[in-house]
Amino acid sequence: MQPGIYLVTDRELCAPRGVPATVAAAVAGGVHTVQLRDKEADLDDHLRQLTHLTEVIDGRAHLIVNDRLDVVVAAHSRGLPVHGVHLGQLDDTAVAARAELGPEAIVGLTANTVAHLQAVAALPGGTVDYLGVGVIRPTTTKTDHPDALGIEGFGRFAARTPLPCVAIGGVRPEDAGPLRRAGAGGVAVVSALCAAPDPEAVARGLRTDWDAAGSGPGKAGA
Repeated sequence: MQPGIYLVTDRELCAPRGVPATVAAAVAGGVHTVQLRDKEADLDDHLRQLTHLTEVIDGRAHLIVNDRLDVVVAAHSRGLPVHGVHLGQLDDTAVAARAELGPEAIVGLTANTVAHLQAVAALPGGTVDYLGVGVIRPTTTKTDHPDALGIEGFGRFAARTPLPCVAIGGVRPEDAGPLRRAGAGGVAVVSALCAAPDPEAVARGLRTDWDAAGSGPGKAGA
């Protein structure tokens, strides 16, 4: 899986345009992956949102759900083309997610410490598809984040694992190329797209810079 340009949604930042319209514009601009992140939504609200998102994405990007394995299971039972789940260190275990969703699903996992990497390395092969690593800079969209890595620190961290690493937290549009050259398998953005007056244009710029950076020293499949 290539996470690539990775949009993480934020309902408040997307207002008043709304999450589906923001996602539609970002995907039109070239976003590879969309993660629905909504800490306040219940199961039914998640499913309503996913129904809209699958329509606007129309198979052009991967669709991931943050934290909620139960939501992905329910979406699959309704035939919604949701590709997988991204888990934090305190959410459902990656092993349980892989067992529940099967080998074709995408399972992402947050990893911000060497201990996290060691735990991932001890998992059965194929359990996790990519790691979310950050923050790159301090960010207001996640107040309990670890110390900022910066681009160079991210590169050193990502070099410790063969898994694609998605840089997240305080990522700016101009960071896409430098992060890919530093070894990123993807760059996750929240505010830069959700709060943009023109998400399609911002996504197109991110995608152009990402593509221009080439494979660089990044991981296989990144």
